[in-house]
Amino acid sequence: MGGFDVWSSGTDEDFVVTTRGPVPAAEVTRVVRGLGRILRRHGVEGPVRARLHWPDSDEEHTLAQISIRTLGKAFRVQVAGPGRFATTFALERLDLRLGTPPEEASRPWPDPARPTLAVVTGPRPIVRRKDCRLQVATAGAAALTLDAMDYDAHLYIDAETGADAVVCWSGPLGARPLRRHRDGVPALHEDEAAARLCLGGVPYLFFTDPDTRRGRLLYRRFDGDLALVTAAGSEDRSRERSTPLRAVTGCVRRTTIGPVGLIKATEPLV
Repeated sequence: MGGFDVWSSGTDEDFVVTTRGPVPAAEVTRVVRGLGRILRRHGVEGPVRARLHWPDSDEEHTLAQISIRTLGKAFRVQVAGPGRFATTFALERLDLRLGTPPEEASRPWPDPARPTLAVVTGPRPIVRRKDCRLQVATAGAAALTLDAMDYDAHLYIDAETGADAVVCWSGPLGARPLRRHRDGVPALHEDEAAARLCLGGVPYLFFTDPDTRRGRLLYRRFDGDLALVTAAGSEDRSRERSTPLRAVTGCVRRTTIGPVGLIKATEPLV
């Protein structure tokens, strides 16, 4: 699969769709029109970012991701599935999210639309690293961010203890927090964490880096490779502290929404 193509509005630079793979132009238009209807229905204004990853083979899943920021809040939906199903369901998921009160969860758990990433595989590489300024929040507020951003696990700093923590979808009860001082968090190097995640068949792993003495969140991407979330500046601050080992929380990516009438850009997205 080659690089990304960027489709931007000729009248509003805040509306951007990026595609990867043989995405039909008609599918891009369908997504844009669907987004326009949803935004008008909910009276939402703001920039939008949509990503469509279209596979070369029918045996692989399409990945659709839509992000919006409005009234100071960020929302994201992400769906993997066959062909047009993924984009259709991503639009329905966004419609549901915007129509749900901010203090309520918008999706059921277990989530029938979320393909399981809890699979046993051989070692996979860490292909993306996110250095994030962590949210300071209660477990309840962190769980709302987990839902709003369509994460499986979210790193944050626990407002009550000041310790790194993670909230994740787990078991039949839904979201639950993990804190190092209550739940055993292993101290692992990156290669050890990656091996444990892949061979153990878990979708994400919350662990402490023995060198930086900070928590980290490793998770499996939809393409099977791995991504790592770390606290911004943890490498530097770890040398100045003598506090106990702590666990990791999640990072929020801020993106947004816009209008219709897209023009394909001449340069690929790097």
